[in-house]
Amino acid sequence: MKEIKYVSTRGEGGKVTSAQAIKQGLCSDGGLFMPDSLPVFTPEYLEKLRGMSYAERAAAVMSLYLTDYTYEELLEDCKKAYSAEKFKGGCAPVKAIENLRVLELWHGPTCAFKDMALQIMPRLLSRALDKTGEEKTALILVATSGDTGKAALEGYRDVDKIKIQVFYPVDGVSRIQKKQMQTQVGNNVCVTAIKGNFDDAQSGVKKIFSDKDVSAVLEKNGYFFSSANSINWGRLVPQVVYYVSAYCDLLDFGEIRPGDKVNVCVPTGNFGNIFAAYLAKRSGIPIDKLICASNVNNVLTDFLGTGVYDRNRAFHTTMSPSMDILISSNLERLLYLAAGSEKTASYMASLAKDGRYEVDSDVFAKIKESFIGGFCTEDETRKTIREIFEKYGYLIDTHTAVGVKCAREYAARTGDTRPIITASTASPYKFAPDVLSSLTPDVPEDEFEAIEALSALSKTESPAPLSSLREKAVRFDRTVEKEEMTREVLRFAGIE
Repeated sequence: MKEIKYVSTRGEGGKVTSAQAIKQGLCSDGGLFMPDSLPVFTPEYLEKLRGMSYAERAAAVMSLYLTDYTYEELLEDCKKAYSAEKFKGGCAPVKAIENLRVLELWHGPTCAFKDMALQIMPRLLSRALDKTGEEKTALILVATSGDTGKAALEGYRDVDKIKIQVFYPVDGVSRIQKKQMQTQVGNNVCVTAIKGNFDDAQSGVKKIFSDKDVSAVLEKNGYFFSSANSINWGRLVPQVVYYVSAYCDLLDFGEIRPGDKVNVCVPTGNFGNIFAAYLAKRSGIPIDKLICASNVNNVLTDFLGTGVYDRNRAFHTTMSPSMDILISSNLERLLYLAAGSEKTASYMASLAKDGRYEVDSDVFAKIKESFIGGFCTEDETRKTIREIFEKYGYLIDTHTAVGVKCAREYAARTGDTRPIITASTASPYKFAPDVLSSLTPDVPEDEFEAIEALSALSKTESPAPLSSLREKAVRFDRTVEKEEMTREVLRFAGIE
């Protein structure tokens, strides 16, 4: 098997192993790590995957990208990460609605798709520390629009040689998401709200990562920075697995034959989840179109329609808060594959300086070969939740509704009858008040009463990790200005 090394999307810093890339998180030049070549899933390889469990598929797929990890190491870790105890509703089951094949990614311990990566990622990082001979403690910084924060906290809590600090926008997450983070247990965790939006939190974390003075102080005190956001390759590569697995499931169901193409629709803000599907396509999974579904923060929709990325626009707080993002970090990886490192570095410099960039016509043409953008208003989100429930008795959350609306719209507009694998990214109970308000005007003010009301109305059972939150004590209620994030990191590390 060919050894794969990792390089920066911006072209500097040389090549490193996947273990080093996972440990480091972000490249020294501010770019993101990408493999220097992509593996190929042959038809014969896909046939082997069909007979495997999800954990076995995950180990097999990731071993092609993480060539300095052994298959045996990955299989051991995947069996623990994707156990029936952790994923009580199954790992990435597929449900049929019209021509959509809804890929349920939210059956993990925090009821969001981020669990699919963040249950395995801490194990990948722990092995990376051993493989690279690292003796310092990893200090993981996370900016979250809601789901990543809780999933990362849960995945990394009480893991040796790792501390994790999460920053979230104080008014930019749902009440349940906030309670999940505020009540997090673990001796190595810290949660801090900031006055600002997700982009402020994400930009603040990137600024801290690139601050050489802060890094030097931390190193002197036995720490080094790493990341659990999808800018980290160890977070992104597990996401490739569930698109490969979904294709294998459709083969097993007899809905497609080997080689038949499918489409994929992903509700996304930071572009990591849909980019994972694109990697699956580039590695040989027969995927035709990738439908990028946005809410009214539709910077990606505009980019995929015009080739111009412009974050200089109004920011909207919506009922799908995990997508309330105007700087989509993982888009840089797509630019790298389409344009190369030199142009990517230039685009990112323009984004940092002017808040916008326009890709060259040849680059835009390459992107348009695979990607289609769509977006969904708040009223359309509510309408989609109501229509799917009334017609099929199937309950979806606000983010999944954005994806379903855009997938249905694409099929109606184009007449394309291929199955559309549509990512369902969160339990409807995680956003119970908004889901309930889409079905009835009678919505309790208390979010936990809304969970109970939604369960009664839909005749479905609410997930225990959410319904049990009511009784949990708040541990973290600190809110700071966005300019104070560096100070908070040093405080958490015990460095005043």
